[in-house]
Amino acid sequence: MKSAFWMLLIVLVGMTSCEEEIVEETNVSSNEFAEFFYPYDTIPKIYVFRNIVNGIEEEFHRVFSINDSKGKHIVVEVYKADGRITEALNYNLDSLNVIDHMVVDRNMENKKAELLKNKLIPDDKKSTASFASRFAGIKDSTMFLKELDRKFSSTTKIDVLDKQVSATIFNDYIRMTLFNPFTKEESVGQWEFVNYFASGYGLVEWHTPDKSFHYRLEKIISQDEFVNLMSK
Repeated sequence: MKSAFWMLLIVLVGMTSCEEEIVEETNVSSNEFAEFFYPYDTIPKIYVFRNIVNGIEEEFHRVFSINDSKGKHIVVEVYKADGRITEALNYNLDSLNVIDHMVVDRNMENKKAELLKNKLIPDDKKSTASFASRFAGIKDSTMFLKELDRKFSSTTKIDVLDKQVSATIFNDYIRMTLFNPFTKEESVGQWEFVNYFASGYGLVEWHTPDKSFHYRLEKIISQDEFVNLMSK
């Protein structure tokens, strides 16, 4: 598992190091919530989240920006505590729409999901962002359909890494369907989450309504620190 992580990270490091210039700049976006999204920065940063309910579970989000033939976009990769990448979302900087969704399938291979709806950030406080993605299931004959509706809740001040910053709160309504397109059998799970996107940071916290499941940003580390951590 570690070797797979190293191979993937070497490729990703190469991709980001090939950029002609490394820059950090203010988001240039038409989306009303651009201030609360991740800053455009071609230097990868790793957000370390901890489940504060039990204090043991960790999750890592590797965030970096790219300027290529598709324009400027921001990539968010999700890693488990053991270094396994599970998915990656590629956001267009201008609209904050999702342009690619990558998932890791049952064979631990990176696969491009089929995007049916591509919005994870609402355009404004009155609209709903709808996202739908279809990808391989846990068995050869099954598929997953992930559907998410995100709505603006409120704007508040929260503590992020010992700083008081403005944050936008979104409410998520998630439906995950595991189905067999041949037999028409399906199993459905539904969840609700509250998400906090902080000014100058992006996603910094999320929890269930009853806070029985609660992840919060603990620190932001460099790519070198992340590689060293995963090599232990």
